[in-house]
Parts: sequence; C-alpha cells; structure tokens
Amino acid sequence: MEWIKLIGIVIIVLGFVFKFDTLATVIIAGLVTALVSGISLPDFLSTLGQAYADQRIVSLFFLSLPMIGLTEKFGLKQQAIRLIGKLKGLTTGGLYSLYMLIRIIAGAFSIRLGGHPQFVRPLIYPMGEAAAKLKVTDDLSEGEVETIKARAAANENFGNFYGQNIFLGSAGVLLMAGTLQELGYDGTTAQIARASVPIGIIALVVVTVYNLLLDVQVKRRHAKGDHSNGND
Repeated sequence: MEWIKLIGIVIIVLGFVFKFDTLATVIIAGLVTALVSGISLPDFLSTLGQAYADQRIVSLFFLSLPMIGLTEKFGLKQQAIRLIGKLKGLTTGGLYSLYMLIRIIAGAFSIRLGGHPQFVRPLIYPMGEAAAKLKVTDDLSEGEVETIKARAAANENFGNFYGQNIFLGSAGVLLMAGTLQELGYDGTTAQIARASVPIGIIALVVVTVYNLLLDVQVKRRHAKGDHSNGND
C-alpha cells in the first residue's frame, strides 16, 4: 500500500482542475499525505511551521512593492524617459539587448537585479517605449506599446533563464547535477555551468536579432504610415 502515500499528488491535481484555493489545496494534500504516512498531526504542524520559518525570506518580496510604487509616483519613469531622450542613437532593440547581456552577466555571478516588478516594469519598459517614440514622427499604436512591453518582460526571462545556469551554485544547476548523479551519470556543477556558457551566448545572439527586428518592424510600419496594429 505504499502507493497510498502519493494521494497528495492526486489531491493537488484535483484541486487545480476544479480551481480550488491553491494554498488550501497544498496544505490539505500535505496533511493527508502526512496522516497516511504515519506522521502525527503535531509533527506535521511542526514541520510545516519550520518550513515556513526557513523560507520566510521569500516573503520579503512584498516589502519592495511599496517602494516601487513610491518611486514611480515621484518620477522614476519620467527620469528614465528623460535619460533615453539624451541617448539619441539608442533603439528599443538595442536597449533590450544590452539589458539581456547585463542580465546574463548578473546571473552568472548570482546577482539579483530585482526582476519584473522591481526593475523591468518601472524602468526598462519605459526606457524601451521612450526609445521607440524617438524614432517615429507619430504616436505608437496600442499594439506596438503592448509588444514593446512584452519584449521587455521576455528579455528579463531570457537573461535570467540562461544566465543563472552559468553560476555553479544556482538551484537549477545543483538540481541537474544531483539528478544526473542519482541516475549514475558523471555530471558535476562545473560541467553543467561550463556547458551553459555557449548556450547563453547563442541565446544572446538569437534574442538580439529578435530585438533588432522589432526596431525594423516599427520603423517600416511608420514609414508606410500604417501603425494601426503592432502585432503583425
């Protein structure tokens, strides 16, 4: 009857399928799994509390939200736009490509830049939009603005994903090395990080081309006077 210990997985799947409260579903799944595994209720609550205490640093993310709101209210976005206005030759694609390069290097050294809410939304995206507006004589369409916003988020994801695997001590690299060793393969964190370097370079080149094509598309669309839709 060892399979009964997997009932927690079934509960989580059913909870997601029927759209029950996520936190409640996970806690119930953990409780049921503990009870069928012979773990007493006090021991379960103790384990749950200890896990929360050990991972409480994750909730520090919420402390940054008021700070981001205040900086936006008092002109962070305007200052970013003003800075881009002084860099006449910088395009949206060039800016995003430079940011991805910085993001990869930061990830390689395990330096956290803040992510979407703290850095991309209040700073990188407004700078990208301002750079695009400098290159056209009329207004950007709603579709173009949304595309520029999406590209800013995409470059954050690309840079974070490919950069963090270059760092030996990142959670992803440690997980891959541990899994390979458990399966009997000779895979160390150094080997995985070394193999991730050329992948990161290739990703940077591909995404840079992807970004520069955005500049071409916006320029071409406004040159033709057709900017009703920026999602072509």
